[in-house]
Amino acid sequence: MHDIKYIRANPDAFDAALARRGLPPSAAHLIKLDEEKRNLQTHIQNWQSEKNKIAKEIGMAKGQGDQARVDELMLKQSVSASGVQEHEANLVKIENVLKGFLETLPNLPADDVPSGTDEHGNKEVRVVGQKPAMDFKPKLHDELGVALKLMDFDAAAKMSGARFVVLKGALAKMERALANIMLDIHTNEFGYTEHVPPILVRDNAMYGTGQLPKFAEDSFKTTNDFWLIPTSEVPLTNLVADSIVDEELLPLRMTAYTPCFRSEAGAAGKDTRGMIRQHQFSKVELVSIVHPDKSQEEHERMTACAEEILKRLGLCYRVILLCTGDMGFGAQKTYDLEVWMPGQNCFREISSCSNCGAFQARRMKARFKGKNSKETQFVHTLNGSGLAIGRTMVAILENYQQADGSIIVPEALKPYMGGLEKIGIGD
Repeated sequence: MHDIKYIRANPDAFDAALARRGLPPSAAHLIKLDEEKRNLQTHIQNWQSEKNKIAKEIGMAKGQGDQARVDELMLKQSVSASGVQEHEANLVKIENVLKGFLETLPNLPADDVPSGTDEHGNKEVRVVGQKPAMDFKPKLHDELGVALKLMDFDAAAKMSGARFVVLKGALAKMERALANIMLDIHTNEFGYTEHVPPILVRDNAMYGTGQLPKFAEDSFKTTNDFWLIPTSEVPLTNLVADSIVDEELLPLRMTAYTPCFRSEAGAAGKDTRGMIRQHQFSKVELVSIVHPDKSQEEHERMTACAEEILKRLGLCYRVILLCTGDMGFGAQKTYDLEVWMPGQNCFREISSCSNCGAFQARRMKARFKGKNSKETQFVHTLNGSGLAIGRTMVAILENYQQADGSIIVPEALKPYMGGLEKIGIGD
């Protein structure tokens, strides 16, 4: 959500930032709505003052026994009251229109975010690690998993339809192992506090992080009005909703391993094979709640934390700074981590780390106050995948595959796999 005070003070800068997002100017319209709102508020205050004044005069007239004056004032008060009600009804309408418009506008991009219309405008920041040398044609992860009899898409489809999978044996164990190594590193080495949050949330939680109202079709909703979380960013960030955090407690760093659910409404025909884009997947999420002066620094730190998992697993990856046309709705700056996939012969996104500034905090009324300050400020919120479990497994299968179709277990993962060194058929 945007600050209307900022828009009033900086209309040209606001429209210029929207233009970088590919959106038309909106400042003039928003300012006009805000002026109408403030004018109505002034009228209501004036009407209320008049009403109070009349009430005092009625009391005086009654005390003087002047019934004619009382009747005259009562009629005047009735007219005044109806005027207040009419203005209050109009105020509610204007407030809803203004709020409805504001909540559909994305966050403004940071100054150092490159301009662009789509992924072609993204900027490669760095490439880390070496692509594996293979003297055979690498297979896709789903070919490998099915051949190992540890990945079953047909069984999942019978129960649930497309974009689901059943993992068995060593791959089911790898799912758990990956979650454990990620959580251990993030909590023991990077200071994140592990949480087990709800995976069903109400409208207000989805609204707070920006999934509602604009992206309702991208998520699953139950028949009794709960939403299945698309990411644990939603419940973790909402832990500070409608609250004032002591500045001394910042930064708050949280992590959680949860299932996530996405309808993929806008992805028809895209990545239909394998585990790249599924309706249900697991992820270790990172969320930071920080002082506004520290959010840029925290963004670099969070990205480095996610990168460390890829380094420990020995996977080649690159860091991409997303352009204005490829960033998410709530982000003002985003780094994507893309891991090398030999079977696909390309880099694929495995993590997205975003600084949302005060955008989410303003929607969920999340503030902080210094020890010696009477004023509150909005916190800044950040989120990132640390990492997506399914895509990490995909990367391991494709990067550690052998000519016979077996999979070498990465060294760092072996202790979490009970010492297993290689995955073969039926393991």
